[in-house]
Amino acid sequence: MKPTNGMNSMNGGVSGRDEKGSVNGKGATHGKDGQEGKGVADAYLERIGAARPTRADVAALRELQLLHLRAVPFENLSVHLGEDVVLEEERLLDKIVTDRRGGFCYELNGAFAALLRELGFRVTLLQARVFGDGGRLGIPYDHVALRVETDDGTGPWLADVGFGDHAIHPLALDDRTEQDDPCGVFRFREAPQGDLDLLRGGSRQFRLDLRPRVLADFRGGFWYHRTSPDSHFTQSLVCSRRTQAGRLTLSGRTLVTTVRGERHKTELGSDAEVLAAYRDHFGLRLAELPVVRRIPEGDVRDMSDTHQPKEG
Repeated sequence: MKPTNGMNSMNGGVSGRDEKGSVNGKGATHGKDGQEGKGVADAYLERIGAARPTRADVAALRELQLLHLRAVPFENLSVHLGEDVVLEEERLLDKIVTDRRGGFCYELNGAFAALLRELGFRVTLLQARVFGDGGRLGIPYDHVALRVETDDGTGPWLADVGFGDHAIHPLALDDRTEQDDPCGVFRFREAPQGDLDLLRGGSRQFRLDLRPRVLADFRGGFWYHRTSPDSHFTQSLVCSRRTQAGRLTLSGRTLVTTVRGERHKTELGSDAEVLAAYRDHFGLRLAELPVVRRIPEGDVRDMSDTHQPKEG
């Protein structure tokens, strides 16, 4: 796959890049949802309900991450709808902003990184391996997270809008003490070879490699999670987003509403009810109902345990 050079026009053919390689919004157009003539970054901000920040500081980063988690669902529906998703920045932006869909870590954090750079943040992609059952580490490039530098002298920060149920706020990457978040207590701990383990409530979440990466580096991990019968993303359907009071998750025909820690399940009967739930709760207008596409065992070898998106 040929990597794109950045946040280009959603319509194809018209670039919104300035001479330094950032999006300036001039000439970038959209063809859906009344976005014709809008710059890509402005359309992205509109997608998540955010105003353009006046400064690339930690307050703006916190607000952008929170609004992104509430507006853009963590979902793997493309895997089961047979949709071709290419790990290139322009294609990811087209999916999330123009088509108003979600995705999982590679898509969500890949697109979010492009937005943050346009807004003046300095962003580096980092690869992580997720801890599975028994503390077993997942494959290399199992997860992508973002190292973000702000212009207010704080940080650097770990920003992440693609790990399902996770920290709502960015975490201070150089801090080794406990960091309180509405979703729990997080802490970074030194790991072998200069890596960092991220713990939540004392439980290891993933191991972070601090060396800079580019989006193309994650193609192998992205391919694995979309094709392997051992990946949780091929085994089930998930669509989930934060709400002001908790979380909404649709897994197959089960809608889980979490409000202040209490979980309520609703079983949906007809296909029409499920499609309506995707539309009304997640803003996804699907032409067909996604169903789990079974991948025969042995098509892709077992590489490791992988992380399971959480509901609550």
